[in-house]
Order: sequence, then C-alpha cells, then structure tokens
Amino acid sequence: MAVKYDVIIVGAGPGGGSAAYHLAKRGRSVLVLEQAKLPRYKPCGGGVSPQVQAWFDFDFAPAIDCVSREIHYTWKLGEPVAVALTGLEPIWLVRRDVFDHFLVQQAQAQGAELYDGTAVTGIHWQGDGWQVQTGAEPYQAHYLIAADGAKGKLPGWLGFRERKRRLAGALEAEAPLSEVPPAKICFEFGLVKNGYIWNFPKRDGFSLGVGTFCGGGETQDFRQMLTTYAAHFGVDLAHTRQYGHPLCLWDAPQALHTQNALLVGEAACVVDPFTAEGIRPSLWTGWQAALALDQALAGNPGALERYTETVQNTWGNDMVWAQRLAQVFYRLPGLAYRVGVKRPAATRKFAELFTGKTHYQEIAQLALRRLRQVSPV
Repeated sequence: MAVKYDVIIVGAGPGGGSAAYHLAKRGRSVLVLEQAKLPRYKPCGGGVSPQVQAWFDFDFAPAIDCVSREIHYTWKLGEPVAVALTGLEPIWLVRRDVFDHFLVQQAQAQGAELYDGTAVTGIHWQGDGWQVQTGAEPYQAHYLIAADGAKGKLPGWLGFRERKRRLAGALEAEAPLSEVPPAKICFEFGLVKNGYIWNFPKRDGFSLGVGTFCGGGETQDFRQMLTTYAAHFGVDLAHTRQYGHPLCLWDAPQALHTQNALLVGEAACVVDPFTAEGIRPSLWTGWQAALALDQALAGNPGALERYTETVQNTWGNDMVWAQRLAQVFYRLPGLAYRVGVKRPAATRKFAELFTGKTHYQEIAQLALRRLRQVSPV
C-alpha cells in the first residue's frame, strides 16, 4: 500500500519550500512535487527583505547573491534620486534557482521528500484525503498545498475558479557582465505606463525587467523599453534571452482554503499590487499555511479557515492601501515622482517599506494627502 503523507505540496518555489520546511520541522510527513528539475531558472528581480530571516531558524547567507545598500530612481532616465539605506538593513539580491533550491534543501534536511521533474496531472478526493496523480504514480495525503504559481492548474482543480485576481505582465532578462556591477537597485518610472522598469544587480550581472501593474489595456513595446533602459547601463540585450510571464496581484478578500487544501504564494495571488514584490509574501504564506495544517492535523477543525482570516487580516488589509496607492501613483506618475519619489522623506519611507520596516497604510495616507494638495484629481 502506498505511503500516505500528512501533506503534499505542489510547487517548490518560496511558498512551497517555506511550507515544507515548517511542516517537516514540526515532524509532519511532507512530499514536495515540482515539475521542473531543481535547481531551475526563474525570471525574477530577486529582491528580498532581510525581515524574512526572523521566520526561519537557519541562515539564508548561502543563498544570497549580493546585498544592496542603495536605491536609485529615475524619470525618463533623468531627474535621478539616490537613497542610501543608512540605519536600515540592506536588501538581499538572490537568484531564484539558488534561493528556491536552498530553501527546499533545508526542508529535506528536516525530513521532507522531494520529487522534482514530476508534473502533477490531476487530483481527486479519495476517502479522507487527496490523491495526486503524476505521470509516474499517484501519491496520497491528508492535506494539499497549491504552490504552483501564477500559471498553475491546482487552484482551478480545487474549485477556486471564481477567485478575484488581477493579472499583471512582466518581461525580464538576465544580462551577464565581465565586471562586478555596483550593488544598487534601480527603478525607472517614466518610460512605461502603469508600471516601472527595474535593474537589480547580481554578483556577475543585472536582472532587468519591465512590468505594468494597474489599469490601462494599451499595448506597449516592453522589449524596446527594456532595450533602451539596458543601454543606459551599457548593456546590449540583443543576444540575451528574455522571459515574459504573468503576475497574480492581490485584488480583494477571498477564500484561500477549501476541503483539506490551502493556496500559498502566487497561487494565492499575494503579489504586492504596487511594487510587484512576491518573494516575501510567498515565504510568509507558506509559513502560515504550515502552522494552520499542523493545527489541523492535531485535530483543530477551524485551522484552515483561520489561515484565510490570517492572510486577509495581516496581508490583505495592507494590500488595500497598496492598491489605492498604485491606482493614484500610476495614473499620475509624473506628478507622483515630483512630489513623492523626489522628496527625501518619501524615498526613505519607500525604502522602509521594501525592507519590511513600515506598512502601506501610513505611506499611502501621507502620499494620497500630498497628491490631493497639488492635483485636482
């Protein structure tokens, strides 16, 4: 008879790896199924707040590619603003193939099992748990975590077809360099509508990307924008592979639980609708899902419902303010840049937000009040 796990996790990204680690740490039997062979490349700027270290009892240092103590902004490649993270923790820059695999390896060290290169082809309820079908053989578990990202099939198979979410688009490229680039994070707000362009340094190159995060259905030439921006740093993208992908932005309160199953990470649409930050909320939802399932396995009947409530009350309520700020900022980007980004106090607050030291409500209320003072909109 096949082994029945306490929990099967589909997807080995930050959400799935975090859940696997915390469940295995608590002595639960865990199987992680990942369709790609690990380590696998994942297009991502790779900025992570050191705040996440507090949620784990191992050192992330081996998975950090470099750190940044500066954030730079431009408007149409001019009007530069530089912010030093003095008094704040530096921002980690990671490569997702290394970071995600490292996290899963920590889970394996606690007893979790990993079957990578294993695509899930279907699920169905059987007896008192889930049977998960793959191309090889089926696996069984009392509980299931869907951590298969923005394009994953599991949420739909679980019945989450009516989820409220907003899909954003992004195009990213990795540009290798012969010399170590300056460890500064750069954002450009004037070349793209309803979003921004970014350049996140890595130890041996740049992670460049462009994305739109709210409103506007107009067609934009992302490739040309990214090429123009890359040239600003002396980078030629002509022979660099570029990756387009969707982002599932948080949009509204919604259930993240169903019968013996939870959604985490981008499958739960927890990407920040203003900055498109996704690694930190994915790690956090994975941790919270593990706590909830550990309680459910111990006989707590309301644990899964409380997971949804926790995510909504802790993350979702703050994202309401993030969404409000995004709607105003990206509708009036030039004005927002002049009265917001270019002000030292405002850029300092943004840095605090990215490093997890403050919340959107405080920033959004200040920003919206100031924008109303200088604009009739």
